[in-house]
Amino acid sequence: MKWGVIGTGNMGSVLIDAWLTSGVIEQEDLWIHNRTLSKAFDIADHYPSIHVSTTAENVIKQTDVIYICVKPLQVIPLLKQIHKYLRPEQCIVSITSPISVEELNELVPCQTARIIPSITNRALQGATLLTFPEDIQETMKAYLIQSCKLFSVPVEIDEPITRVSSDIVSCGPAFFSYLIQSFIQGANDYANLDKEKGMIFAEQMIVGFGKLIEEGHYSLRSLQEKVTVKGGVTGEGLKVLEKEVGDLFHQVFQATHDKYYLDRDKVEKQIPNG
Repeated sequence: MKWGVIGTGNMGSVLIDAWLTSGVIEQEDLWIHNRTLSKAFDIADHYPSIHVSTTAENVIKQTDVIYICVKPLQVIPLLKQIHKYLRPEQCIVSITSPISVEELNELVPCQTARIIPSITNRALQGATLLTFPEDIQETMKAYLIQSCKLFSVPVEIDEPITRVSSDIVSCGPAFFSYLIQSFIQGANDYANLDKEKGMIFAEQMIVGFGKLIEEGHYSLRSLQEKVTVKGGVTGEGLKVLEKEVGDLFHQVFQATHDKYYLDRDKVEKQIPNG
C-alpha cells in the first residue's frame, strides 16, 4: 500500500522515521505534505526517495492510508478541503485525541482510525494507542495493527480513556524528562554535582531501568523493593517522595484534561451540526 502524511511537524516526522527505520514502508511508497513545504523537503533530504507533494490533495490522490498529523483545530478544515478526493477504500488515520473515530466517520467518505503515537516509537519502542470504528474493514484493521507492531506495542483503547492514556504514552516522556532534569538540578544545588556528569548518570540509569523492565527482570514495584534495603538511604529518600509528591499527578491530569475539553469545545463548533 501507498502511505501519506499530511503534517510533518514533531509527531509526523517521528512516525516517518519510525516507519522507514523499521521497514513498515519503503521510501518510494510514501507521499508527504506540510503547509510549510520546507519542513517536508527537510525530511526528504534524509530520505531522498520520498515523494514531497506541494498540495494535500495530491497526497490523497496517490495513497491508500493517510495519516493526518496536523494540530487538532486544523483537522476538520483539512478534511473538508480534501473530502472530494477521498475514495471509499482509503483510510484516514488521525493522531489527535479531541476528535473521536465516530466523528471522523461522519466527516469523510472512507474508512477511519485513530492511532496516537509516542516519541519513544522513534526508537522502535513504546506503545501506540489504537481506536477503530465498528465499520472498519477487518483487513484494514489487521493491516494497521500489524504495521504498528513493527515499531511499537499497539494497544486498542476505548474512547473514554483516550486522554489519560495519551498522557502516559505520548506526554509521559516530556513529563518524566522534566522530572529527571529537576533531579539532576537538585544534585547540583545540594552537592555541586557537575550537571554534565549528572546527565550521564541519569541517562544511563534510564537506559538500564528500561532494559530491566523490558527483559522482565522486574516490575516497577519489584524493582523499587529490590533497591530499597531496610533502613537504607533509598528508603529515606522514598519517604520524602511519598510526602511531597502528594496529588502532583492528579493535578497534571487535571491540567491536560482541561486543555482537552477546551479543544473539544472548539472542535465541536467546527463540526456540522456540532
